Amino acid sequence: MSIAERFISRCSNSGKGGRAGKQAAVLTLMLALALPVSAKVDTDKVYEPVSPTVEQARANILIARQLQFTHFRDMSINDSLSGDVFDAYLEYLDGQRIYLTQKDIENFNAVRLGLGSALKTGQLQPGFDIYNLVQQRIIQRLEFALGIVDEGIDKLDFEAAESILLDRSEANWEADKEALDALWVKRIKNAVLAQRLNGTDDEGIEDALRRRYEGQLKRAYQARSEDAFQAYMNAFAGMWDPHTSYFSPRTSENFNINMSLSLEGIGAVLQSDNEYTKVVRLVPGGPASKQGQLEPADRIVSVKQEDESKAVNVIGWRLDEVVDLIRGPRESTVTLEVIPADAPDETVTETIAIKRDKVKLEEQSASSEVIEFDRGSDTFRIGVIHIPTFYADFKAMQNGDPNYKSTTRDVRKLIDELKAEGIDGVVMDLRNNGGGALHEANDLVGLFIEKGPTVQIRNSNNDVQVLNDEDPSVSYDGPLVVLVNRMSASASEIFAGAIQDYGRGLVVGSQTFGKGTVQAVRPLNHGQLKITQSKFYRVSGGSTQHKGVIPDIEIPSRVDKTRIGEDALDHALPWDQIEAVPHTRYFDFSSVIDELRTRHDNRFEDDPEFQLLQKEIEFLKQQREQTSVSLNIDDRKEYQSQIERTRLSIANARREIHGGDPFDSLEELDEWQDQQAADLDSTDEEMDFIVHEGGKIMADMLELDQRMASILDIKQITAQAQAR
Repeated sequence: MSIAERFISRCSNSGKGGRAGKQAAVLTLMLALALPVSAKVDTDKVYEPVSPTVEQARANILIARQLQFTHFRDMSINDSLSGDVFDAYLEYLDGQRIYLTQKDIENFNAVRLGLGSALKTGQLQPGFDIYNLVQQRIIQRLEFALGIVDEGIDKLDFEAAESILLDRSEANWEADKEALDALWVKRIKNAVLAQRLNGTDDEGIEDALRRRYEGQLKRAYQARSEDAFQAYMNAFAGMWDPHTSYFSPRTSENFNINMSLSLEGIGAVLQSDNEYTKVVRLVPGGPASKQGQLEPADRIVSVKQEDESKAVNVIGWRLDEVVDLIRGPRESTVTLEVIPADAPDETVTETIAIKRDKVKLEEQSASSEVIEFDRGSDTFRIGVIHIPTFYADFKAMQNGDPNYKSTTRDVRKLIDELKAEGIDGVVMDLRNNGGGALHEANDLVGLFIEKGPTVQIRNSNNDVQVLNDEDPSVSYDGPLVVLVNRMSASASEIFAGAIQDYGRGLVVGSQTFGKGTVQAVRPLNHGQLKITQSKFYRVSGGSTQHKGVIPDIEIPSRVDKTRIGEDALDHALPWDQIEAVPHTRYFDFSSVIDELRTRHDNRFEDDPEFQLLQKEIEFLKQQREQTSVSLNIDDRKEYQSQIERTRLSIANARREIHGGDPFDSLEELDEWQDQQAADLDSTDEEMDFIVHEGGKIMADMLELDQRMASILDIKQITAQAQAR
């Protein structure tokens, strides 16, 4: 009997036999033969391949059953899905295609169509073998990179007319080891160039690169069975939708990390993004949000504690380990080095110091202000209510505290205060509101309508539940504008969609996120599965999923919709619709909407803030369209100088609008921004021009149709018309 036959026989006889077991054994053999004979990279270290456990195999079978029979999306595990899982798994392990070669991929060809059958029966070895091979390739690459650094970066040529692709996720795999060597030389040259242009000397650059590659190498040698299993299961679960995922036992231990990956220390929601840890959103009222520099889609490069002299490079780290590093004692400071979301390439970084603290409920609370607009002989007073999240103090509620805090209770009080000040209209600011408590969205809609449905929820069995506002009282019956942007999601979309469907107010801003699904966390024998079980639908029947809420009047945003939003996620559930439910239509804006849009457009044509916004958007678009950067020192200097000139020009234009003195240099601008971020109590004296525009649209509405003074008046007018 040959080695191959003995291997297949041994694997087939362990665990379940039959075709699936034999197929898994064949796949395992093929992958095993693709691995190098020795993973030794020096005389002291040897990579120890990780193996699946019995508990993981059982969890795999449970996950497969849950996905097939309880997920909202009805999908089978077949050969087609097998290929998609394979591609997603490779994207997770080597998304930039910098470790594996085309030869490695060809060795996997027979594996592509066999993963599905193996996953149904808990045969995990093929996935683990892929993981082990990638880890060995990572070790080889990092050893190669360290060798280049040890030879001295002064030996690298920066005079040649070379360039490097910024995003390799769609690039061809390099043909062989020699081609990968050439690519990695370019990667190192790119990193060196960026640091030289930032003023770092060669000794400092070599030290930084050595620490980065040694840190990643250490992580590769410390690979755990749980790392492979979690990556494999998430590639598998992600086929159903991007919000379905597996949590390992360690991840499940901490509720904050388990449910939202939010950090107690800085108030940010993070996720893995290839080699990086990426910021998904900021928690309203949290330290990072208040500090003001960290933004969604920023990627974390390194983390430094206040009592340490050197930062720890976290590229290639597991998400839970980055979480542990960022969290720390209250009042202590953690410094993050990040690649900004709008950076032209991965070598442009920014350092952000954030003082750790707990997110306090009162700092997430709704707040209000009043702005005034003169229109001829009339002065309109507009109340603005800012709602950073949909919150409720569940603990105080359960304890019977009659004064417990919640979004709806706080907004009701603010409305009463604004009405006492004699406001003519209300602007609800839901920009950057990522959602929260569903019942609060339902109750908040109820402040502006009489009794009626607010949202529909459909499960995988097509059963539809309708949430209703049962309270006939109306806290505010006057004209309403709702401000939204791309970061408005979930409960925010439910509220904005209901206000739009009822004709209760106008929605202004940019298309919302499109998160219209509901997840539940289900326990397994090993870890937990977060699975999508329902979808949200508006009372008009259309889903908020994927499409979000489309504003009645649109205002452009700096946010890149191709990178942030439900429709930017792989395998997102599609938009669809169900039957509408009966609901009141308070006002028909069709008679005034064209004039409102015309007035808005005319204002923005002459508005210096809007012109500056357009300039920023165009600048960011140009940076995103830059697919490669030069590795020639002179060309790179000119490219960076151009970017710096544009940044300084935009910053000085904004300073001029607000009456400030221009910055003489980018260094002066950066220093000023750091000072502003350090002063958490500082406020911008200038009204946010988008909030201001929301107020102006409200004033336009009042000018064009005085009937909007009250929804009760509208009901009377409608009743009179029907009586005629």
